[in-house]
Amino acid sequence: MKAFLERCIGGSKNDASSKLKGKHKRYAQLKRQVTVLYDLLSNLHGSDKLVLRAGKLEALQLMRSEKLEERVLALQKLVFEDPTYESPPALVDIPRILEQIEEEIADGIARRTVEDQLERKVSERLQQRHEDYIKEIKAQVLKDNAGPENAQTLKKLAVLEKLEHKKLSSSAMDFLRPASFGEIVGQDRAVKALLAKLSSPYPQHIILYGPPGVGKTTAARLALEAAKQAGKTPFAKDAPFIEVNGTTLRWDPREVTNPLLGSVHDPIYQGAKRDLAETGIPEPKLGLVTDAHGGVLFIDEVGEMDPVLQNKLLKVLEDKRVFFESSYYDAHENNIPQYIKKIFEEGAPADFILIGATTRDPLDINPAIRSRCAEIYFEPLTPKDIQEILVQAAVKLDVEMDGQVPEIISEYTIEGRKAINILSDAFGLSCYRSEREGTIPVITAEDVLEVARVSRLSPHVTRKASSQREVGKIFGLGVLGFLGSVLEIEAVAFPARNQGQGAIRFNDTAGSMAKDSVFNAASVIRKLTGEDLTNYDVHVNIVGGGRIDGPSAGVAIFLAILSAIQGRSIPQDVAVTGEVSIQGKVRAVGGVFEKIYGARQAGIKTVLVPTENEKDIPADLRGIQVIPVSSVEEIMSYVFQSADIDVLVS
Repeated sequence: MKAFLERCIGGSKNDASSKLKGKHKRYAQLKRQVTVLYDLLSNLHGSDKLVLRAGKLEALQLMRSEKLEERVLALQKLVFEDPTYESPPALVDIPRILEQIEEEIADGIARRTVEDQLERKVSERLQQRHEDYIKEIKAQVLKDNAGPENAQTLKKLAVLEKLEHKKLSSSAMDFLRPASFGEIVGQDRAVKALLAKLSSPYPQHIILYGPPGVGKTTAARLALEAAKQAGKTPFAKDAPFIEVNGTTLRWDPREVTNPLLGSVHDPIYQGAKRDLAETGIPEPKLGLVTDAHGGVLFIDEVGEMDPVLQNKLLKVLEDKRVFFESSYYDAHENNIPQYIKKIFEEGAPADFILIGATTRDPLDINPAIRSRCAEIYFEPLTPKDIQEILVQAAVKLDVEMDGQVPEIISEYTIEGRKAINILSDAFGLSCYRSEREGTIPVITAEDVLEVARVSRLSPHVTRKASSQREVGKIFGLGVLGFLGSVLEIEAVAFPARNQGQGAIRFNDTAGSMAKDSVFNAASVIRKLTGEDLTNYDVHVNIVGGGRIDGPSAGVAIFLAILSAIQGRSIPQDVAVTGEVSIQGKVRAVGGVFEKIYGARQAGIKTVLVPTENEKDIPADLRGIQVIPVSSVEEIMSYVFQSADIDVLVS
């Protein structure tokens, strides 16, 4: 029994010892398992990233702990990325927890493996596409090398590029062009009006009237620059100034080409781009109205534009857009680029301010365009203005000139541009002479006269007025374009060979309205003096054969005939204009401002104009007297001496 108990007791001790050894062995196995899991995590994420992740999840100290439970807790936080695990797990739960951790790590490894495989496939695909792209580029290079270029074409290209590097100095007109409003001479009123209409919060379309060479284009360009600086205008700092000449704006009624509004290049007939033509897509080409969007479209000689094109421009001014049409356009076609679809469906923007310039009479301009535009008249330049322009030009050229040079040039032209050209030619002569003589260039009067002789120039205005008095001769006034001129009207009268059978002769080239003025004058003369022109042979002549388009020479013809019949002299420094009615009234005529200017150019001291035109008389006239009159009796009191008038009306 004792032996049995001892065996039992011994057996019990052996069993306990065996169990204890089993626990130690199991504990050691769990520690190794945990270590392996840490190694897997390190391999999966990298050592550095694993440490960073442990720091963020507050598991760094737990990882380094000697206690298995704390290390398992760290594994939970790292694997599940859950910082809410706070208590270490019980020893009995560790196998289950490790199994969960192993499954999560296995999922991560599987995901990483799949991602690596996908990334490798993507890299392979990218590499393949890159190689294909390189092949395409090489093929394109080979194709380009085998293109239309050859040794001859490349040589010509080299010649052109060489020519591009050779440049002369700018022309005299470009160099001497006014760079500020202060350099635009004689147009203070016009420039002020232009600035007022363009620098407004609501700028207007504008038409500029005036003779050539007075600064219309330059003033428009400078006005836009000034408007950009103003605070209340809609013009941006980069607002464009698009300039075109109306005489060049030709277009095809089939809309094949239209540089002003734009056109559509159809894929078959007009030659759209190859990539568009191959798919049958029309290509819209935008015009100048879109280039000028947000700025100014300046059309010089706007009156020369095609009437149909003017009407099309009116439509653009109304819509502020330009629309395109093409039978090849299909809105449902998927291959149409978005910009082409937008242009066809919405139109191209064309919101600009139109500034047109013209040397034509306002009546020659499309009334619809005139109704949409403010109108500004540039004044003809006086000899004094021409002389001031020449002085400015000499300063820019840095050359001296004789004092009489500006006056001489002003006799040959009233255009600022032409005056600059004459001065430039004279400057060239002075430079040529100074090179040969070794002196400093000085423009002399002889240089100007030499230019006039070589260019066959003649004085623009021959001074016709004088302080003398003549019978049967008087100065009328006419207008050509925007330039006034004097008309020498003369008359002679002889008693008719047979009473009541006299004849009246008049220039056929003067026009039918001028002939009507002769018959009106005959009626007025008979009414005032009782003289019947049928008792005289009267010959009325317009010296030089000038044509009179309107009735404005009526008063002048009346005075010339009356002077010839009665033998009364007329002062030759007086000019008259006005229509005469058969009642002896002086009616209004057009172009009074220009006529006064022309009279002053000819040396006239006094101008008689209809009272109805009093509003057209400039307020700042110098060197000439303008007298409004309403009847021929008033004119007679100024033209004839008092003793003569008593004889005429007695």
